[in-house]
Amino acid sequence: MKHIAFAALIAALTLPATTPMAHAGGKIQRACLKSDRAGVSRPLCRCIQSAADRVLSRRDQTLAAKFFKDPQMAQDVRQADDSRKEAFWKRYKEFGSTAKAYCGG
Repeated sequence: MKHIAFAALIAALTLPATTPMAHAGGKIQRACLKSDRAGVSRPLCRCIQSAADRVLSRRDQTLAAKFFKDPQMAQDVRQADDSRKEAFWKRYKEFGSTAKAYCGG
């Protein structure tokens, strides 16, 4: 059963994404590659982009990509008393869980 689930996960990650930006490297992938964090690699950043494409809108991805360069911005958004930012933060947390499940970590 584990082999079937793993094969389905691999298939989902290798199928072409539905957004054109995934083919040229999306905003999340580019931000990830430019980050100075340990363990950054093309496959990992591509995987994280794939998770973003499944969970976040393009607008959400634009904001989330900024977090790679400015982590304080993430804290500011998380702590904001604004319903739109709160809704974004819920989607962003889902993205984080999806990326963790798909990409390891």
